[in-house]
Amino acid sequence: MKKILITGSSSYVGTSFKEWLEWFPGKYIVDSISLRNELWREKDFSGYDAILHVAGIAHIKETKKNIDLYYEVNRDLAFETAKKAKSYGVKQFIFLSSMSVYGVESGVITKNSSLNPKSNYGKSKLQAEELIKSLENDNFQIAILRPPMIYGRNCKGNYPKLARFSLKVPFFPNVINKRSMLYIDHLSEFVRILIDECSSGQFFPQNKEYVCTTEVVKAIAEAHNKKVRLTKIFNPILKLLKVGAVNKVFGNLVYEKEMSGHKTPYCIYDFSSSISLTERKS
Repeated sequence: MKKILITGSSSYVGTSFKEWLEWFPGKYIVDSISLRNELWREKDFSGYDAILHVAGIAHIKETKKNIDLYYEVNRDLAFETAKKAKSYGVKQFIFLSSMSVYGVESGVITKNSSLNPKSNYGKSKLQAEELIKSLENDNFQIAILRPPMIYGRNCKGNYPKLARFSLKVPFFPNVINKRSMLYIDHLSEFVRILIDECSSGQFFPQNKEYVCTTEVVKAIAEAHNKKVRLTKIFNPILKLLKVGAVNKVFGNLVYEKEMSGHKTPYCIYDFSSSISLTERKS
């Protein structure tokens, strides 16, 4: 039986992972702690096989006032947690990083792509990776995850914004693009496999299929028994608008598929089913 500690008790990824492990009774003991105050420093980490570190700052607008907060939480706090885990004899530390460490808004990311984060979120995550990786030895395995956009029921970030928009508009641009996305249950299963195998290294989990934004909007609407008419009338305008917001919605941004494979399959649902599960009412 594996004993797991999740740091970030209120995080979406952490709570989802804990719920996922309920499907495997008798195999895991899971605890969660908050890092929002100093009480975590008194927590005894001994006896844990793995720590899943998902505490962090994300999905808030970056300003001059909160720059330091990104580095204090996403970098420094993560490094301190990893050091404590190592000192208590924890065997594996799993750090949730981000695709943002590449600093790109469009294109194909490969294993040889350079790391050049543009945002403080991406910079703080990359610096945390480097610090945590320096702690690794034969007795302390480090697994770093750089997922693309994560979605699922009650998720935060860009997906719920797109979902709300999908249910309000009668028309949507019919644009063919490719995006890497990751359904939350697929991420949870991937992490479970990493813990079972006590794996180390850098990992890039994603759904089997690349996703087209237009198809996402269409699938969300259909899940609510609504129809969205697709039109190409706006396409010429979208091609001229190369601002960040347009690129994030209609641009191409994917991980090379070869980066995301694993000997143990972790993608359980097809894309349509994952959207239906995400949009279900109960």
